Amino acid sequence: MDLSNLKPAEGSVKTQGKRIGRGQGSGKGGTATRGHKGAKSRSGYSKKLGFEGGQMPLQRRVPKFGFTNINRVEYQGINLDTLQQLVDEKKIKDTVDFETLFANRLAGKNDLVKILGRGELKAKLKVSAHKFTASAKAAIEAAGGEAVTI
Repeated sequence: MDLSNLKPAEGSVKTQGKRIGRGQGSGKGGTATRGHKGAKSRSGYSKKLGFEGGQMPLQRRVPKFGFTNINRVEYQGINLDTLQQLVDEKKIKDTVDFETLFANRLAGKNDLVKILGRGELKAKLKVSAHKFTASAKAAIEAAGGEAVTI
């Protein structure tokens, strides 16, 4: 150890943040790094979400389009490969109804369920749901199962 590699003991030096607005002597008094006048220098300032400095904001420049159909019926989609995975994990045996899907967290209690045709189904299942796609119905029946519409 010599004068070229001296350093303070571990934990003895703290680099705390600069204390702003604590008098002229600190060098950070006066405007407290906020500059002179304007909204940003005032206390309680927060700019509006999407504010672009007075330029017309993007959200107002882009035209509105489309509409929301108030009669839309939304279905919770469940694919065949998901059902096959449940069979492989021995969570379902031969029938799949709404209670089974709800218990396995695939559907909420107020959801309408639609069986979709992605993947392949090897197990013979009696599936009851609100809707089926044509490919899903065909795959279920091809595996020797039954598709029941609720």
